[in-house]
Amino acid sequence: MKKIRNPWRGHPRYNCFACAPNNPIGLHLEFWEDGDDIVTFWKPQPQFQGWIDTLHGGIMSTLIDETCGWVVTTKMHTNGFTTQLNIRFKKAVSTTDTELTVRAHITEQRRNLLFMHATITNSNGDMCVEGDVVYYLMSAEKAREIGFESFGD
Repeated sequence: MKKIRNPWRGHPRYNCFACAPNNPIGLHLEFWEDGDDIVTFWKPQPQFQGWIDTLHGGIMSTLIDETCGWVVTTKMHTNGFTTQLNIRFKKAVSTTDTELTVRAHITEQRRNLLFMHATITNSNGDMCVEGDVVYYLMSAEKAREIGFESFGD
């Protein structure tokens, strides 16, 4: 697995809830490239619960959506935005779990739409959540216009 360098780290206006390292209420996600997959590992915390010791569904959706966003930037070398997020909750995720693994990969591309599949597994390896996500891909020109810089190496 190869760690992905966060190109926005240090940008004065970068404060993403999911991946900015200095957002005081954020998830502080970091990402790795594992073949065709983009992967993140995250330890649930009690402040993100929906019910007692149960991770909020919106946080699980955020984990999947953000991981797919990093698929777009890493694999497609552009930026984009979510047009569809279809989440299926299979098993409750505990806020006391030691580590979740989120994986996402491309399943199809149709013109400027990128289709991805993502999963969240708990520390026992149980698949708890899966999602199918569609992103609209920006042109390279539009992505640069909003401040996107290619990841490169």
